[in-house]
Amino acid sequence: MIPDALMLFAAGFGTRMKDLTKDRPKPMIEVAGQPLIDHALRHAQRVVSGPIVANLHYLPEVLEAHLADTRVQTLREGPEILETGGGLRNALPLLGDGPVFTMNSDAVWAGANPLTMLRDHWRDDLEALLLCIDPARAVGHAGQGDFLPGPPVSRGPGLIYTGAQIIRTEGLQDIPDASFSLNVLWNQMLDRGTLGILPYDGEWCDVGRPEGIAQAEAMLARHA
Repeated sequence: MIPDALMLFAAGFGTRMKDLTKDRPKPMIEVAGQPLIDHALRHAQRVVSGPIVANLHYLPEVLEAHLADTRVQTLREGPEILETGGGLRNALPLLGDGPVFTMNSDAVWAGANPLTMLRDHWRDDLEALLLCIDPARAVGHAGQGDFLPGPPVSRGPGLIYTGAQIIRTEGLQDIPDASFSLNVLWNQMLDRGTLGILPYDGEWCDVGRPEGIAQAEAMLARHA
């Protein structure tokens, strides 16, 4: 079953962006003249035919106003932030029961549409397919990687998770915590051998710090 819904994670505080997030949530920081969340939506609009949901927490009214004239449905979290797993579970009434795309709203891509790649490589025997990238293609990212693609897929230095995936959501209901990371679900899938890794062949920039803005803009200029 090909997913037709997208969860956009947009609830973080953006504390590493320092003064840039004093009056706006991180997804509203501009890169190349566009808010970060608009870079993600540009990819989504070409692929996702069903619901698009964004979870909000920090300064939610700013994103609500920005997204008011789009088809994105917003969902405030509170009083506590629910993290990726809890946030996705909280949004399921809007997303539906099938597998869904999820995407972080603080990354910029240069190359193929990440959601198109995931859709084209999705298989019904998987519970999740994570789009990952070689550290050499990850602009401004100092980490050594999150997953070894295998087979079998395992944790360890290798490919970096980019924040885009397709995931089945049934297992979320069995996790007792209200706030939790999707890593909990991924670990269960790793044990079952149902988590897949797809390498991204373009470039990717995680705009997690102020210097990431210029790095992302330079990356986009190279691919213009």
